[in-house]
Order: sequence, then C-alpha cells, then structure tokens
Amino acid sequence: MSEFKVDTTFEDLVNRETQSVVSSTHFLQENYAAGIQPFLRGPYSSMYVNQPWTIRQYAGFSTAEESNKRYHYLLSQGVSGLSVAFDLPTQIGYDSDHPLAEGEVGKVGVAIDSIEDMQLLFNGIKLEEVSTSMTINATGYILLSLYVALAKQQGADLKKISGTIQNDILKEYAARGTYIYPPKPSMRIITDIFEWCSAEVPKWNTISISGYHIREAGSTAVQEIAFTLANGKAYVQAAQQKGLDINVFGKRLSFFFNAHNNLFEEVAKFRAARRMWAKIMKDLGATDPKAMMLRFHTQTGGSTLTAQQPLNNITRVTIQTLAAVLGGTQSLHTNGYDEALSLPTESAARIALRTQQIVAFESGAVDTVDPLAGSYYVESLTQEVESAAWKLIEKIDAMGGSVSAIEEGFIQDEIARSAYEYQRNIENNERIIVGVNKFQAEEQNNTPILKVDDSIRVVQAEKLRQLRAGRDHAKCDQLLQLLSDKASSGENIMPVVVEAVEAKCTLGEIADTLRELYGEYR
Repeated sequence: MSEFKVDTTFEDLVNRETQSVVSSTHFLQENYAAGIQPFLRGPYSSMYVNQPWTIRQYAGFSTAEESNKRYHYLLSQGVSGLSVAFDLPTQIGYDSDHPLAEGEVGKVGVAIDSIEDMQLLFNGIKLEEVSTSMTINATGYILLSLYVALAKQQGADLKKISGTIQNDILKEYAARGTYIYPPKPSMRIITDIFEWCSAEVPKWNTISISGYHIREAGSTAVQEIAFTLANGKAYVQAAQQKGLDINVFGKRLSFFFNAHNNLFEEVAKFRAARRMWAKIMKDLGATDPKAMMLRFHTQTGGSTLTAQQPLNNITRVTIQTLAAVLGGTQSLHTNGYDEALSLPTESAARIALRTQQIVAFESGAVDTVDPLAGSYYVESLTQEVESAAWKLIEKIDAMGGSVSAIEEGFIQDEIARSAYEYQRNIENNERIIVGVNKFQAEEQNNTPILKVDDSIRVVQAEKLRQLRAGRDHAKCDQLLQLLSDKASSGENIMPVVVEAVEAKCTLGEIADTLRELYGEYR
C-alpha cells in the first residue's frame, strides 16, 4: 500500500486510483468502466453526472389538436422529449371512418389519418429541436414517413431530426396483437426502414426492440430480456441477409424495457441486458463498440398499477423510476397514478413528470456513474439473471430463432405460464399487492378520470372527407400503385411511402395497399 502523506492532494488520489483501475484489464473490460464494451455499468462514461436521461412523457389521445395542447403543456413543464401514443385504428392501419374503427377512435391514443393530422399534432413544435418517440409497429413505416414529410415542410435538416419508432413487430405476434401483415413481409418492411434511414435520417433510431409489452403480458424479468434480445438478434440477422452493414445500422438500434417494483432485480436486469447485447452483436460480426451498445428507453410498469387505492401507485412509480435510473436508462416515461382507471389526467401526468424530476435533481442518484457497483447482491443477481436469460435464448436459437419460436408458440406459452403463476400467487396470498389482497380499505373512488368522447370519430371522418375532396386523386392512385409495384419487386418502399403521404394519401389507403399484396396474419 502506498504511503498516505499529509500533503497528498485530491488530484494525487484521483490519479492514483485511475492508474490502479487502468492497470486491471479485467476490471476495465468487464466490471468497472461505464462507456466501455460490454457496457455493464452503462453505455456512456459519465452517465447522468453531466446531464440526466431524456425525460419523456407518453401522451396522445382524442384528436391531434387535443394532443398538441398536452405536448405544449408537457414541454412547458420540463419534458425534454415527446412520446406519442396512437389510437388502435392508427396502430392497425384503419382510417377513422372505417367501420372497424368505430368505438376506438382517439381512445387509447391520438387518431392520425393523414399529413394534415400530423401537422396539427406538432403545430408550433419544431421537429429539428425535439426528440420524438412514437409507439407504433405495424404502421411504423407510415408514421415515420408522415413525420419526415412534416419535417421537410418545416424546412428541417433530415440529417438532424432525432427520435424513435417502436417498429418491433415480433413482440406484437408474441404478446400484444397489433400486427397486420405476416411475419416475413413485416420483417422486410423493417429492413427497408433500416436501409432508408441509414442514408436519409441517420440520427433516427429505426427500431425500439420492446420488452415492455412482453412484461405487460405477464413475463418474468428474465423472460423479458431473453425474448427481447432474441428478437433483436432476429432483426439484425434479417438486416444482414439484406446486405446491410451491422456497424452502420447497429448504431441506430434501441430497446424499450419495463420497470417493475423489485428494485434490485430490475437493476440487475438492465445491467445484464447490456452485457448480453454486446456479446450478441460481437458474435454477429460487429466490430464498432457503438454498434454493440445497448441503449434503451424505460416505462414504468402499467400492469403493476392498481385501481384499488390508486394514490399508492405514486409510490410504485417512484420505486420503478429509481430502478430505471440506477439501472442506467437513456430515457424514461413515468405512468400516471390513475392509469389503471383511464388515460392520465393533466394533474396525474404532472405528478408522474415531477417524480422523474425529483429523482434527477434531488435524490443524488445522478451524482455517480453506477451507484450500486460493487454490491455483492447486485453483482451476483446480475450474473444470475444473465445466466437464466442465456438458457432461454439457447432454446430459441435451437428452434431456429425468434420467428420460428413465435410460429411454434413457444414464447407465447412461456409468457402465459408466467402470467398464470403470478396471478395464482396473488390469489393464494403468496405475493402481496398492497391494497389488493392485503391492507385493503373501504373507499369511495373519487379519482378524476379522463374521458374521450365518441364524437371524435365524427370529427375525424369530416376531416377525411374534406381531405379527399381537395387532393389530386389521379396522383394518389398512381403512387399507391407504385407502392404495390415496388413492394412486389423487392425495392425499398420508403421513398414512395413518403411521396404518398405528401400527396395526401391516407394511412388506411397505404396500409390497405400492402394488405392486398401481403394479406393479413391471423
């Protein structure tokens, strides 16, 4: 041990410790340094010391005009990135006036039918100056095209616009259900997006490979990362088969995870996932460390929220927020306490936002890079979670990968078994949910609820009528035919989809064009 002299300066100590760390290759590469592959302790060397994660709030309901008001409110309250929720018809490729859209327009998110809706959604918001995440999958190619078309109208430099489309269709087949086309053409659309964005919008994250909905469907933490990373591997292999460079498109892949209430298990999950993804990408041929880096967005657990004693959900969301931060998330959305009852009210959304801000600016969690580093429990739990996740991935690989595992029903069955076991444990009181099966209270539910009027469909239908009356029908027909031709020939469809939305083709018309070609997955 070096002698500690009375006149030893702080700088001397820092230099001494730095030299000690650097001299240990094992620690530097595997266990110590954030920002160095395999990124166990975080993707960036300073993490939140200089600035916090991107503070997002997921919002979208009713019409584009109403959602726009909420976005301006959130931005005024300190949100640093927008996150857009779309209604069910938009997610599955139906215009608001379609018979199957009845009763669903504007309910679980905002209704977007055309470029005109997109203009209203981001009215007064410069796309070059804000990062936007869009939770959209089967129609992700259309919503991205609408966003790009609007950016062009605003005069934005497409090389500078940033954000994410979820664009993760495999988890839709496995856990959520908002798919349109069969797996193979869906994967082809995704790789078209990878290819086109690499050249045209290089700062855009082309996919957010989602464990969130896998967890919401009932999976365990281990299953969440195992199935998500296996899906990620499938997307990478599909892109490679198309001839794309893993060191290019790999840098724009992002992930989306859930944060539940078991603080240490969640932290271990996030840390393990980073190390696992670095290995997966290296094994697939990546040589650029940035292409091996797992960057992820987190949303607090919707399925953990209770309708009973809903104010308790504020505490749940706080724990989940801390888990995401201690686990090293790059962006975060916190749920409103009332979301077991309805879409969040403005008041509930503000409390959820303040939860993030209190953790960011008051808790001290951001003052060091990996606050739980060195904890025997956290380090061993990280190893345990990782080992169990690898075993599941090995099973999926033996089946031929995620697509085959989904087609065989393996992933769906595993999630279903875990969901059943979780619910059985609650009903047997083996798992305590405060306010549900223990510490119950007689109460009147006076929680304010956000209600979306069914008349929204009438409003949207009138917008569509006016749009169709004022556009060039011949040009729209020509572009939709061109889309079908390019999809049939194997050419990249993204340039013509952008042209189509600029010409005021609707989301439903574009989705239907590919429905006719590819069919629907059932």
